[in-house]
Amino acid sequence: MSDLVLTVTSEYDGIRADKFISESSDISRSFAVSLIESGNCLLNKKPCGKNYKVKAGDVFEIELPDTEEPEIIAENIPLDIVYEDKYLLVVNKPKGMVVHPAPGHYSGTLVNALMYHCKDSLSGINGVIRPGIVHRIDKDTSGLLIVAKNDAAHNGLAEQIKVHSFTRKYEAVVMGGVRENGTVNASIARHKIDRKKMAVSPEGREAITHYEVIENYNKYSHLRLILETGRTHQIRVHMAYIGHPVVGDPVYGDGKPKWLNGQCLHAREIRFVHPITKDELYFTSPLPEYFEKMLKNIK
Repeated sequence: MSDLVLTVTSEYDGIRADKFISESSDISRSFAVSLIESGNCLLNKKPCGKNYKVKAGDVFEIELPDTEEPEIIAENIPLDIVYEDKYLLVVNKPKGMVVHPAPGHYSGTLVNALMYHCKDSLSGINGVIRPGIVHRIDKDTSGLLIVAKNDAAHNGLAEQIKVHSFTRKYEAVVMGGVRENGTVNASIARHKIDRKKMAVSPEGREAITHYEVIENYNKYSHLRLILETGRTHQIRVHMAYIGHPVVGDPVYGDGKPKWLNGQCLHAREIRFVHPITKDELYFTSPLPEYFEKMLKNIK
């Protein structure tokens, strides 16, 4: 058994116990209810009810039962492979595909497809849930992703990301007219209230996004975005922070065309040094149909 201790701060005052636990951790609300009902959650050293309204200063002590990692099954899912050798491959991920298994998504992910395609040839550094995954892109972001086939390749790629010698360029359509190129240098951390979101925070990790205007359409702008760091949801958080959220972003945006499913964000270019051969590699992915349709409709 492992313990989790959560202390209620003033911004949570008055919300239900199960909601507080969910928003203050990676625990789902339904799991929080089950922990309370099973007696695995103590409130100020006493049993707690799920309907209890928390107060600032309350302390929850939660016992999390040991869990086994689920078995991930190889699935014959078509992959758009841009490049492949015995050390790594570059995949063009479609919009709507989850990169690696997680609660609620144990099948149909990129990892399930990679396990079928690569068999046992995937790096094991990130465990059985994320074999070969060096970096991620969101479910509703399309575009290029590198996968490592062994630990040496994985470590070499991870080091390039760490020292910012790994170039990733995205394209996005954002709300509003962006007139000039610029840089957003604003640290990102987990949102204090909604733990499923990220937010700009001085307490967060350094995050830097450069953006260039490709075309300005007054109500919308087509941008090229260059990541200097790679924080969770970085582009989406930074664009919303400067008042130009990515069109269709369901979390940080404010509305989308009815036909657009998810955000208009595409990982367009990637450049890196091969971790084994030391050759410089560069790949580009054409804008997908949904993105081209968006540009056509806003011109």
